[in-house]
Amino acid sequence: MPAFKPFLHASLFCLASAAAQAQTGESLQRLPADVLDVRAPSERVTGTPGTMRITDRSCRALPLDDVRRRIVDTAVQEWAWFGHGVDEQPRAEPSSQPMPRGAFARLSAGESTRLASTIAGYWAATPDSDWILQRQNANWNTEGTGARWRDAWSAAFISWVMCESGIGETAQFRRAIAHHTYIDQAIRASDGRDTRAVFTAHDPGEAEIMPGDLLCRGSRPAYRSLAERRAQLGAGARTHCDIVVKVDPQAMKIMVIGGNVRSSVRMKVMHAVQDEGESLRPLSDNGRALFAHLKLQAPAIALDALDTTPTMQARQCEAPLPGQIAAVRRSAAATC
Repeated sequence: MPAFKPFLHASLFCLASAAAQAQTGESLQRLPADVLDVRAPSERVTGTPGTMRITDRSCRALPLDDVRRRIVDTAVQEWAWFGHGVDEQPRAEPSSQPMPRGAFARLSAGESTRLASTIAGYWAATPDSDWILQRQNANWNTEGTGARWRDAWSAAFISWVMCESGIGETAQFRRAIAHHTYIDQAIRASDGRDTRAVFTAHDPGEAEIMPGDLLCRGSRPAYRSLAERRAQLGAGARTHCDIVVKVDPQAMKIMVIGGNVRSSVRMKVMHAVQDEGESLRPLSDNGRALFAHLKLQAPAIALDALDTTPTMQARQCEAPLPGQIAAVRRSAAATC
């Protein structure tokens, strides 16, 4: 394994094949286990679209001292595998107007086929999810292997990242097919009613946001504070959470990675503000209020954790890159 020189300056991201990947959809290979010991989610399933089934639901159990770093490293590798897409969020405060349906492009049929076993592997990390894969098999058999997933898989992505990163016990993190399950667990932990949970819930700005934490919004209901969700604890809700991978206080930006964002694993660059006496907080997620910051109860890592992930260090920086990738990469000046 070659030695990597340290980064000279903070960079948002530097991937040598980004231009080609953005134009062709060619996969960026995952790193070998001796560089990053993360099992591909596709190893949890067997079969092809239409006959796929879950064969492995096991999770790692690691000391909390190791978990925060692994969460970031694992999420970033998946982001690269999906093509390192980036969306810069609005600078404005949350709007009451929802984002219009169909505002974003979807994956091509070819990409959907390539990623089928990966997404099925995310579902393998969630309990009682066999029926979801069975329903998707029926969908593939009816509409073809390039058919979109019938069920939103963003919570399955988060569950798999936590499972693979070492939070294997349900008492620590309630992996689930819906985000509100583990959001509620974190709220109960903050209220002193769940002493084993590894995440505690805070209103954005109440506590320092660090890489490895989660930021969450609500769509239905459109929660604007933890108090609103606390009043409906246990009730179903359409929510979404992303993993923080970098916090840049100077640029007032927070970078997060989430699943099922435009049917992909994508990065969002969130603009942030800092009110007097409070910590940095993101303005919005696609115009919707972020109502929950789930803080991991584990030792801190560097705010620029994204830049030092094995995925980033294994790619040589090249300039210029096209479109939004170039726009958010202005400060990159790294050698690998």
